[in-house]
Amino acid sequence: MPTHKTSPNAPVVVGVAQQVWRDGAPGPIEMLAEVVAAAAADSGAGQRLLDRSDALCTVRYVSAEHRDPSAMVAKRLGIEPKLRIHSSIGGDTPQVAIAELSRRIAAGELDIAVVCGCEALATFAKQMKAGTDPGWTDELPDSIPSELLGSERDPNTAEEISAGMIAPLMIYPLFESALWARSGESLGALSERLGRLQERYARVARDNPYAWSKSDFEAEHISTASPTNRQVTVPYTKLMNANIQTDQAAAVIICSESAANDLGIAKDRRVYLHGASRATEPWYFSERDDLGSSPALGEAAAAAFAQAGTDADGVGLLDVYSCFPSAIQIAGNELGIDLLNDSRDPTVTGGLAFAGGPGNAYVLHSVAAMIEQLRQQPDELGLVTAVGWYMTKHAVGIYGCRPPNEGFVGPTVIDEPLAARSVAPIGWTGKGTAETATVLFERDGSPSMGLLTALLDGGTRALSSTTDRETVESMLNAPVGERPLTLDAERGFWFN
Repeated sequence: MPTHKTSPNAPVVVGVAQQVWRDGAPGPIEMLAEVVAAAAADSGAGQRLLDRSDALCTVRYVSAEHRDPSAMVAKRLGIEPKLRIHSSIGGDTPQVAIAELSRRIAAGELDIAVVCGCEALATFAKQMKAGTDPGWTDELPDSIPSELLGSERDPNTAEEISAGMIAPLMIYPLFESALWARSGESLGALSERLGRLQERYARVARDNPYAWSKSDFEAEHISTASPTNRQVTVPYTKLMNANIQTDQAAAVIICSESAANDLGIAKDRRVYLHGASRATEPWYFSERDDLGSSPALGEAAAAAFAQAGTDADGVGLLDVYSCFPSAIQIAGNELGIDLLNDSRDPTVTGGLAFAGGPGNAYVLHSVAAMIEQLRQQPDELGLVTAVGWYMTKHAVGIYGCRPPNEGFVGPTVIDEPLAARSVAPIGWTGKGTAETATVLFERDGSPSMGLLTALLDGGTRALSSTTDRETVESMLNAPVGERPLTLDAERGFWFN
């Protein structure tokens, strides 16, 4: 145990809460107000904690359009925080917000801060299908947030958009293609391994009361296409994709050690931030050197471990961001953890495919679940990783019940590197070598489009797509890496 006195400004998580609505959600604002109140109750201080809050940060949601949701949540709760913060898009933003607000608490700029997030996309989808309006209107359309947290940069280049590479479900399989080529596995062996990896997450979700899907999925079921588990891309079935159509919310409340003492918050409710960092790859995935790795995540993890005075072997609990299997595998490689065989579960929630992936807010659930587990295992440290866009933005947090030996002063921020590759212009025609690829499937199970990255002489990357049936079918059963091909402005590409 440390013998030094904890700083009065030491940031400490004192309240967490999660909620899931299985029979229809009341709408984002009501969901957030409910879960923030529950997090305050979890601290033991209740409304007294909320009344003293200095900042309320709402993670961006897409199930409704609200200009200043923090103001609407504050109004529901009857509080008036001086800062109303709205985040940018990205699964990294919950951990970024927790670390940034903890920095301000450590600096004496704030005393108590709330971070909350939700999605009501399951209810929204049902309303849209029925042709009804959920009625989640903006009650304060003229209110402007005090601050925007994060970047609003476009996630894709014109070249990526032109090739049809416009969403995570299209791009993460390209990362998987890079990993697949290195493994030398058959498609059957790859699918079996990915099924076992996803099963590790599903098993945790089964016992998580806040998980959206609690079915006892086994590896073979996860990896096998069926009417209820359709093939989405090569090599991913539906159960290998994050499930964004959920109705879930979570909240985390952080305060200074002195505020926790003033409010009489019990020591066994307090969990400290031992280390935090964030880093960014070259922003556009097509401009990165290697599509099967993430140096920025490795650097971010190393920085957080250094702050906490530990390493990957020194954390007893993990929640590794899991939007797609490639994200898990790349993270494991960068962390130095075999997430398929490690004795530790790779998640405390069940991950985005099974516990649920409520848009940008998932990591609030992973932090909340981590805090709850650490309270039961106070001698352990817990690692949380967070990812935004296409392995683009990374945030890492390390938590523990014991005060850190070195007081937390703020996250380590690692600068974005320059682009590592140039990208061929739209419509480029000529010869190249295949690098990565995937195939998109229709809902009836038929392959419909092939997406491909290729390398040209000099290392330039080209992006292309095709609907040519023969070419698409030739991409179904093996990685395309190093196959010679021709790219054409009209026909897309074909293998030589």
